[in-house]
Amino acid sequence: MKIANAVALVTGANRGIGRTFVEELLKRGVDKIYVAARDTASLADLLKLGDSRLVPLPLDVTDADQVAAAASVAGDVTLLINNAGYAAFDGAISAPNMDDARAEMEVNYFGPLALTRAFAPVLAKTGGAVVNMLSMLSLISLPMAATYSASKAAGLSLTRSIRAELGEQGTQVVGVLAVQADTAMGAKMPEPRLSPVEVVTDALDAIEAGTNDEVVAGAQSRGIHQAFTADPQKVQGMMLTKLPKRA
Repeated sequence: MKIANAVALVTGANRGIGRTFVEELLKRGVDKIYVAARDTASLADLLKLGDSRLVPLPLDVTDADQVAAAASVAGDVTLLINNAGYAAFDGAISAPNMDDARAEMEVNYFGPLALTRAFAPVLAKTGGAVVNMLSMLSLISLPMAATYSASKAAGLSLTRSIRAELGEQGTQVVGVLAVQADTAMGAKMPEPRLSPVEVVTDALDAIEAGTNDEVVAGAQSRGIHQAFTADPQKVQGMMLTKLPKRA
């Protein structure tokens, strides 16, 4: 699909990769962007751009009522970007409890599922596209972010199933695989880090190219992906040495 004249909805639009998606979409000539965040006050800095194409939308992706309300309000969406994410960066066993693991699944798996289910009828009218912001940890387990890795692996499996189901209505579904980016979340991961612009540019280029698959975003991501493809056990073995810090 073409980005120009599209109507987008970006979850987690207030910062990081979400904000970069918004900025790049504006540059590519979208008609409108619903900028979604749990607290719309956090969008104040973004809205200072003064662009009338930005429409703030209160949206907690784990709240069924807010998801339904968003689909009702934003019935003209042609591009759904499931970007909102949560990471606790803890081990599966070393974490004090399972609260963060449940939160990661709620945001990173059930959130995109709920949004895509809600907007599937809307996208059926336009063909449209869905972008799910995943991670290279969808493919590789990292013990120091164990339950986050699991939630992103679930997200990748979900993305592939959604792609198959929505193919009949002509909806394009792209999963974005990327290593750590230079964001508040990515700052907890080791350097070097990707520029958010590099991730978003590759993702939007894939949408415009008609890609209906996963896209490995950024040169650093592609390097790791190539190494993983060549020798999955070697790369996974290296990652398994990255254990969570003991209290």
